[in-house]
Amino acid sequence: MDLISALSLGELALSFSRVPLFPVFDLSYFIVSIIYLKYEPGAVELSRRHPVASWLCAMLHCFGSYILADLLLGEPIIDYFSNSSSILLASAVWYLIFFCPLDLFYKCVCFLPVKLIFVAMKEVVRVRKIAVGIHHAHHHYHHGWFIMIATGWVKGSGVALLSNLEQLLRGVWKPETNEILHMSFPTKASLYGAILFTLQQTRWLPVSKASLIFVFTMFMVSCKVFLTATHSHSSPFDVLEGYICPVLFGAAWGSDHHHDNHGAPHSGGLGTQHAGLPAKAREELSEGSRKKKTKKAD
Repeated sequence: MDLISALSLGELALSFSRVPLFPVFDLSYFIVSIIYLKYEPGAVELSRRHPVASWLCAMLHCFGSYILADLLLGEPIIDYFSNSSSILLASAVWYLIFFCPLDLFYKCVCFLPVKLIFVAMKEVVRVRKIAVGIHHAHHHYHHGWFIMIATGWVKGSGVALLSNLEQLLRGVWKPETNEILHMSFPTKASLYGAILFTLQQTRWLPVSKASLIFVFTMFMVSCKVFLTATHSHSSPFDVLEGYICPVLFGAAWGSDHHHDNHGAPHSGGLGTQHAGLPAKAREELSEGSRKKKTKKAD
């Protein structure tokens, strides 16, 4: 890429792409993933009553993307569990987060400045997994664009895509929380990233893989750290999607918003403003208004 070459970032990008992920970056990935598991309602009680189920949920959070990618490519889904070092490291993190006395470990890693560092390092792992997944799929299917995109996507967001399965392990069934129906920012970004890396892998995007890894990682780190620091669940893609999707897929994209804002008459009366309130509440509001008018008249 000319811009990266002009800024003398080529060597930096190449060195960055060769940084080993184990153990430091993988440790950060496990910590953040299992923190999110502990955020789930009932996760702490599950760890006390059914520790094996809790451990399985933690392993799914840490390695779900590998399992789903192996399933797509027809490889043994249990293959990654032969990596004993990663399994032991993830298990140690699970135990410390759920069972450390006084929750000391959990409190330390959830301290916001520390957590932001771990979140940033997790995004480094996510982008690398997308790139590796697409390279692996390209090895099996040289012209299978959709297979490469799908593999890269699940490598980056497999944990979220398996959320319903993870809920079943916890004894919860919430089909309305399907990640495909309500995509979060990491899931969308993984999909867009998978498309970019597929274009690069098939020589349609004239940029080196190291440069793309570096640029996309910086984008993911910046966005995710900002969203975590501000406790926001929005997506940087929302504005762009708000303009493009209604054009491509029709007005139904904004139908919910339309009904919310324009479903009632545009009058400023009391009955319109409080039409959604129960009858008793509306009566009380009306009575209060009458009292105020009486006082003004007096």
